[in-house]
Amino acid sequence: MHRDPNALPTMVFDWGSITWLVAPGGVPGASSTLGEVIINPGRGHERHEHPESDEILYIIDGEGRQTVGDGAEFPVKAGEAVWIPRGTLHSTFNTGWRPLRIIATYTPGGAEDALRDLPGFAELPAGTVPTWKADDHG
Repeated sequence: MHRDPNALPTMVFDWGSITWLVAPGGVPGASSTLGEVIINPGRGHERHEHPESDEILYIIDGEGRQTVGDGAEFPVKAGEAVWIPRGTLHSTFNTGWRPLRIIATYTPGGAEDALRDLPGFAELPAGTVPTWKADDHG
């Protein structure tokens, strides 16, 4: 099955956006989730967990800092991967001047549905380009 990101809705938050290319709710028979995450410069998401899913992050472009569990914060950059076991608190922040682009997977899929409950969540219809306003970045 072919999935064109321009034909899919995009989740937007105050820190960036996510387009889910494959997810159980949108692809019949899919048991995992895969999407592209964009974290805007100077932004990031707070620590959270996915109680039922492992997560893998593959950094496509940019640089940032990552936390996983109680371990020390560490830098991430293009070409690196991060594995986050289910139920483990984690966060990602963009420390660079350009968008931090990440491929994220959930196994099993479905953890993406909980993101709809986050503050500031909105969903853009297919074909709508997310915009970002740089404010309060000191």
